[in-house]
Amino acid sequence: MSSPPNSEQLEDDSPTPERGGISRRKLFGAAGVTAAVVGAAGAGALAGRASAAAESVEIHKPIPFRGARQAGIVTPQQDRMHFCAFDITTDKRDDVVAMLREWTRMAERMAAGHETVPDGAVGLNPYAPPADTGEALGLPASALTLTIGFGPSFFLKDGKDRFGIADRKPAALVDLPKFPNETMDPARCGGDICVQACANDPQVAVHAIRNLARVAFGTTAVRYSQLGFGRTSSTTRDQSTPRNLFGFKDGTRNIKAEDTDKLNQHVWVAPGDGPDWLTGGTYLVARRIRMRIENWDRTALLEQERVIGRHKGSGAPNGYPDEFDELDLDSKNGDGDPLIDVDAHVRLASAEQLGGIEILRRGYNFTDGSDGFGHLDAGLFFLAFVRNPLTQFVPMQAQLAGSDALNEYITHTGSAVFACPPGMRENDSSAYWGSGLFG
Repeated sequence: MSSPPNSEQLEDDSPTPERGGISRRKLFGAAGVTAAVVGAAGAGALAGRASAAAESVEIHKPIPFRGARQAGIVTPQQDRMHFCAFDITTDKRDDVVAMLREWTRMAERMAAGHETVPDGAVGLNPYAPPADTGEALGLPASALTLTIGFGPSFFLKDGKDRFGIADRKPAALVDLPKFPNETMDPARCGGDICVQACANDPQVAVHAIRNLARVAFGTTAVRYSQLGFGRTSSTTRDQSTPRNLFGFKDGTRNIKAEDTDKLNQHVWVAPGDGPDWLTGGTYLVARRIRMRIENWDRTALLEQERVIGRHKGSGAPNGYPDEFDELDLDSKNGDGDPLIDVDAHVRLASAEQLGGIEILRRGYNFTDGSDGFGHLDAGLFFLAFVRNPLTQFVPMQAQLAGSDALNEYITHTGSAVFACPPGMRENDSSAYWGSGLFG
């Protein structure tokens, strides 16, 4: 097994920013674990509590912010997400650079489990707004990762090169074309900058986006945001395959962090692919997919399995017993019909059907209330990282939009694409989000 290309983000062995004493989050987190253990009664209960405490520590430990790649891509996928797209509201380059520097400083502190400012600075002046909104005080880092990307309009908007960087725009960074089976809401599309916050505690993820938006007032404005729960893919081999809101296992064949060769081929931007500042980075494709939950729930199980191409219980390809059995697109039943239907989702999305195209998925379920007509506004916030969206995502989505049996039950309502730079090396105090772009 090859080692992950950015193992520094998968292991907690790098130093965190130094500061005196223990942070409030660590103090309260440690107190909570201690109280849980002390309060257990009996040897069996104590063992159970200790095991639960160990698991809690594991899922709430910090993820290193710095590394060859940005965290939040091949990092073991967390359970919660807050995704936000921002529009720049100024034409002043210096203001944008200052904001990105401040964002970087805050993001590194929050990922380490600290407040956005050093201890003692929160609430120093009772006659001024607090320097940190405070809802994450006492909470552990919860494996928080923050990932930034820059949209096409960041470089050139309405024909205007606002920040003098239009010549650094990657050729592959363009708005996605229109596909069939879309009901796009313009308010949920595009964006100059995106930040993906993932954590195992929703309050930690929300706190991160909230505070970045707060300090950026006057330089950026939130264009749209999306909360997500229940990851719909696995990014390491240690993670089990989760289920989407249709009840099917999702992302069985996803690229994993350990698949170094596949990551280099399908995810990371290579030298010569585009401008130097993006080498080692990737592209992020975001799609908000509304699921017609009620229609699906009234559909017979056999039809659901035909549409997907897998058994609902085991996740195995139709006609096979195990989730990880090979996807045999030539297999047939006793009547000579294909076990995996010609318009089944897994067939049309497979590398075999797409000439070898693969993507790294990192999506989340969402529910946003109802639509006013008695239907849930729920679905999948699809996130994928690719080396080139034009040669990977576009042909994949074109095939799915044209023939996928699943289209009867879904519609795409939001769309965006962003270029995500590589990570920042340790001990490089001059680096900040976007420094390679503006340097």
